[in-house]
Amino acid sequence: MLYFYILFMAYFNWNDTKNLFSKLTFRRVFNAAKVVSSYQLSKLLKRPVQWGYPISISFEPTTSCNLRCPECPSGLRAFTRPTGMLKKDFFRQTIDEIHKELLYLIFYFQGEPFLNPDFLDMVKYAHDKGIYTATSTNAHFLTDEKAKRTVESGLDRLIISIDGTTQDVYKQYRVGGNLEKVLAGARNIVKWKKELNSKTPFVFFQFLVVKPNEHQIEDIKRLAKEIGVDQVRFKTAQIYDYENDPHNLIPTIDKYSRYRKDKNGVMQSKSGMKNHCWKLHHANVITWDGMVVPCCFDKDAMHRLGNLSTQSFKEVWHNDNYKQFRSELMKSRKNIDICANCSEGLTVWED
Repeated sequence: MLYFYILFMAYFNWNDTKNLFSKLTFRRVFNAAKVVSSYQLSKLLKRPVQWGYPISISFEPTTSCNLRCPECPSGLRAFTRPTGMLKKDFFRQTIDEIHKELLYLIFYFQGEPFLNPDFLDMVKYAHDKGIYTATSTNAHFLTDEKAKRTVESGLDRLIISIDGTTQDVYKQYRVGGNLEKVLAGARNIVKWKKELNSKTPFVFFQFLVVKPNEHQIEDIKRLAKEIGVDQVRFKTAQIYDYENDPHNLIPTIDKYSRYRKDKNGVMQSKSGMKNHCWKLHHANVITWDGMVVPCCFDKDAMHRLGNLSTQSFKEVWHNDNYKQFRSELMKSRKNIDICANCSEGLTVWED
């Protein structure tokens, strides 16, 4: 089971998989085995059983963003929670507590990570602890100097969000964005990987398929090959008001849509509503100010399961709030707002 989990996490790219395997220790393998076993037992018993600690967590470097994407709370400036920057001392304190069990660290939740001036220092700190690190960026801040520092930081995976191959299409979703800056940033990363003879970060273009850009799917493959990134991945878009689709974003290509019309012509999510969740067992999200939330669907941190300013991470993971949330999900997932609207995105990758 762990073998297939690792392959899934690395999306079947051999070099990336080898890199992820290199992060394994006996303690991390043993922890992962406990998490997987407890998840399977939970499904069998139909009640929550939680052994071990997360295999993966997401840390939010910042809620700030330079763009205004129409389906993003950060872009829309629509948060009800406080905005701010993750402090590296607080980050280090948490990593020091959990790094022996933690395999995979995502430096992303909301906002643009490179806006945090301490971001790459935190990446290097996690890298030095032997943790696989990943981030997602709109690539507007990957100057030549910043690209060099990114490669030197030891970052393992760099997701570059690029949702169009021409400026007129790109800006329809990435409102306020400049495609030339994105392409220049990607070229800078590829250049410094070669200059520094580094196999990391594994770089891929993530193309969020929406109606305005679906005709450019073949174009982005050609552009990626020209620049020299490692892979292209196509991601389905989460639409909050998918029944009405006010921004006309749901693509016409069924493969790239999380939604489809039922026999009455009403738009429905394709996802099932089973009362269990792998993500809740093996991962969670920590906001910039230390709130622990179940997953990336809780963008406004409404389901606060703990606060790292008053409890340690390991105390939070097994506290009463977490136990209650796991129990509620296994009783009726549809009664939890973020779970009822969960449409965990299909991602398709290209060699």
